[in-house]
Amino acid sequence: MKSEVYFVKLDTRNKEGRVNALKKLLAQAGRFLIYRKDEFIPIKLTIGDSPCVYNISPELVKPVISYVKRLGAKPFLFDTSVIYKGQRQNAVDHLTLAQDKGFGYSEVGAPFIIADGIFGSDGRDFLLSGPGIRKIKIPSFVGMLESLLVLSHPTGHIVSAYAGAIKNIAMGMACRATKQAQHSSLKPSVIEKKCVSCGCCIAVCPVNAIVLEREKANINHTLCLGCGECLCACKFDAIFINWQEEPEVFCRRMVEVAHFILAKFKNKFFLNFAFDITKECDCISAQGEKTVAEDIGILASGDILSLDKATTDLVYKHKKAEFSGLARHVYEGMFEYAAAKGLGNLQYQLVTL
Repeated sequence: MKSEVYFVKLDTRNKEGRVNALKKLLAQAGRFLIYRKDEFIPIKLTIGDSPCVYNISPELVKPVISYVKRLGAKPFLFDTSVIYKGQRQNAVDHLTLAQDKGFGYSEVGAPFIIADGIFGSDGRDFLLSGPGIRKIKIPSFVGMLESLLVLSHPTGHIVSAYAGAIKNIAMGMACRATKQAQHSSLKPSVIEKKCVSCGCCIAVCPVNAIVLEREKANINHTLCLGCGECLCACKFDAIFINWQEEPEVFCRRMVEVAHFILAKFKNKFFLNFAFDITKECDCISAQGEKTVAEDIGILASGDILSLDKATTDLVYKHKKAEFSGLARHVYEGMFEYAAAKGLGNLQYQLVTL
């Protein structure tokens, strides 16, 4: 049986137009958002790092919060700390950034919480039975609350080629150690003949795993987290990753983590805001970053896999689509693995509103 994916087509950058489209979607698909009075409703989103201006805007978050509050529930926004350098590496700077970007209570109507503590280490450990990753640490509230609402901004990605709702869960709802574990298969190397010793990769490495040796960058794989920051920083194509193997491992680990986390919630609903689609994810993209797809619209579903599949299918109907430099088979393989794991349905019915 096909899963329903609700869709409002939208090709305007006008904020009011986007808000009205969201309200239209909530009026139709919102019947799936059934919450008890005073129930805590965690709303997952990422605000992007400080240079990013393409993240989901507070103006689009506020109507979602208002809708949940009208049902008598108690919504709160949350994210977790990241493993790379930036303002989201600890809760203090992360919360300051959220306030600066307009996600304070007075602007959106709900508190913003860093769910894994000050340094990204607060959570509970679990063992997984999957082949890719055996142990994870996730925020303590996972398994304590029944409902989860997820807001995602689909983009390209340096490794998986596509970052959407699945990645928002797998990376965004994991403590820093589990983020590192998912990345750990990625061991970039330096192509010496292309390296110009500019030092950009050294500057962005969060664990000082890169040093200059004989006027060439060298990566210590013992220290390397596999975060991919050096790959993004290098402007000379001097950082090499084995695209035939390592992205597949990365994607499978994300699926396994997302599958485990989502199984802890009884009621789940997902929204993808498919516009301002940049080549890199919101962790990396900055003002002036070019978009790599037409503005599509807003999609919603109770099936995370159908939602991400529908999003990428719609994006690729447009001639402008050019996600990253990776082949489409990278994330399509992730979707197939997700279906085999029972994360969702590859077959969907698009309900256009």
